[in-house]
Amino acid sequence: MKEIKIESSLYVFESLDELPKEVSILMNKAVEAREKAYAPYSNFYVGAALLLDNDEIITGSNQENASYPSGLCAERTAIYYAHSQFPEAKIVRMAITAGSKKNQTASPIPPCGACRQAIAEYEVKQALPIEIYFMGEIGNIAKSNSLANLLPFIFDKSVL
Repeated sequence: MKEIKIESSLYVFESLDELPKEVSILMNKAVEAREKAYAPYSNFYVGAALLLDNDEIITGSNQENASYPSGLCAERTAIYYAHSQFPEAKIVRMAITAGSKKNQTASPIPPCGACRQAIAEYEVKQALPIEIYFMGEIGNIAKSNSLANLLPFIFDKSVL
């Protein structure tokens, strides 16, 4: 038996002011999208904004349903819309922000497992890593240069 060690590298910005201007703009679009979320059950609002290689910015917010599995996360809402409208475009960068109506979120909130799998699908498809920035409502912003830092063992078409 041998041990496999996995390491991930994330970068942390202390505030929105520390972000590069183009990332700050994208994160502000994610904040705007978060405000449009439909989350009457969890009261957990998420917004995502994608920058495509054609300079389009696509946003999405989480959309809940009384039948919980029928809802959709902000990240997947944005990714699927982007691909339906611009099937040849590549996702360059993603900004995600999440907040609760019950408690203020002050630490970075990463994508859930289902969204990580969807992001992985597009990284593999486009053969280009996607920069992912994520935050709560306030506080630090984390940056991953690729989904591989958040999901090191991906399940993709190569195993099918």
